[in-house]
Amino acid sequence: MGTLSTFRYLTVFFYLCFYFRISLSEEQNMSFDFENFGKDSNFKPELALYGDAKVVNGGIQMSGSMGFSSGRILNKKPIKLVEKNPRKMVSFSMHFVFSLSRENGDGFAFVMVPIGYPFNMFDGGSFGLLGVRKMKFLAVEFDTFLDKKYDDVNGNHVGVDLSSFVSVKVSNLSSVKLRLNSGEKLQSWIDYEASSKRLEVRLSKLGDIRPLNPLVSCPIDLSRMWKEEELYVGLSSSTGNSTQKCNIYSLGFKIRTAPNWMHSEPLDPQAFEGEKKQLKVHSKSDCALRILGALLFGTGCGALGAFIVVIVWTILGSRRPVAPEDPAVENNNSKEFDEYKKFNVVVDKAIEDGKSKNLGT
Repeated sequence: MGTLSTFRYLTVFFYLCFYFRISLSEEQNMSFDFENFGKDSNFKPELALYGDAKVVNGGIQMSGSMGFSSGRILNKKPIKLVEKNPRKMVSFSMHFVFSLSRENGDGFAFVMVPIGYPFNMFDGGSFGLLGVRKMKFLAVEFDTFLDKKYDDVNGNHVGVDLSSFVSVKVSNLSSVKLRLNSGEKLQSWIDYEASSKRLEVRLSKLGDIRPLNPLVSCPIDLSRMWKEEELYVGLSSSTGNSTQKCNIYSLGFKIRTAPNWMHSEPLDPQAFEGEKKQLKVHSKSDCALRILGALLFGTGCGALGAFIVVIVWTILGSRRPVAPEDPAVENNNSKEFDEYKKFNVVVDKAIEDGKSKNLGT
C-alpha cells in the first residue's frame, strides 16, 4: 500500500515538472551581447544591416559615408511584448557604445518597429525612419540637429518618440555636461520595465559607471501600444544634409517577463494619436482582489513545497533499514537471566539458613 502511494506521488510530481518545463520552453529566449563587430564577432545570425550600414574597423558605421546617408541595425528574430498561455508582459534592456562625429546631422535612434515595416526603404525621414509613409514606431532619439518643426529644444538632446518625431519626453544634455556629437565614445542604457510600465534612458561617457538616475523616465504602456504584434528592435541613423558619421562599437539586448497582475498607471500612447480615453480608476475592491491573489499564490507555493517534502520523506522512510533480531544476542540474554535467577535463589537460601540458626540459638 505504501509503495502504491509513493508511486502516485512520484507520478504527480513528474507531471508537474513536465508542465513547468513546457511552460518555460514556450517563453521567449531572445538575447545577444556583442562587445565588438570584428572578424571574431559572429553577429550575423542575430543582426541584420540595412542601407549604408557596414562593418568598419571592428564597429558598425550606420551612416556618414556620404550626404543623406541612412542605415539600420535590426534583430533578425522578432519579439512580442505580450506573451500568451499564461499571459505575461515582457520587459527589455539594451546597452550600446557609440560615437557621433562633430557635424550637425540627424544623429540616430533606438527603434522598435512591427513586422511589415519596409526595412530596406529610406525616404529621407529623421533618424533613418520613414517620414512620408506613416507607420507606427517607438524611438528614443539621440538628436544633434535643431529642427523647429518638431519642437526640438536644441541640437543636443535625447527624446522619446511615439509614432511621431515630436517627442513626448525630452532631456537637454547640455544640462548634464554631455555632448552627443563630440566625437568621443559614449554609452547608453535603455530599459523598459513591464511591471511599472516605464521606459528609462541613461547616458554616460565610456568607462563611467551606469548612472543611478535615468536621464529620461517616461511612463508608457507598450503592451497597449503593441498588443501581441511581433516586433523588431535595433538602431537607425541618418545624416540629413551632412556627412556626420554614426558608429556603433558594441550592442547588447535581452528580454525578461513579468506577471500580468503587476502594473501601474502608464502613459497611454494612443493619446498622442488623437484618441481620448478615460483613465482607469482602481477601486478598493480591486486592491483587495490583488492582495487575495497574492495570498493565494503564496499559499499555493507553500503547499507545493510541503508536497515535495512529503514525497521525499515518504521515499526515504520507505527505505529505512530494519535490524533483524540476533539469535546469539537473545541466547546470551537468556543465559544472563538464568544466572541471575540462580544467584537470587542462593542468596535467598543463605538468608533463610541464617534466620534458622538465629532461632535455634
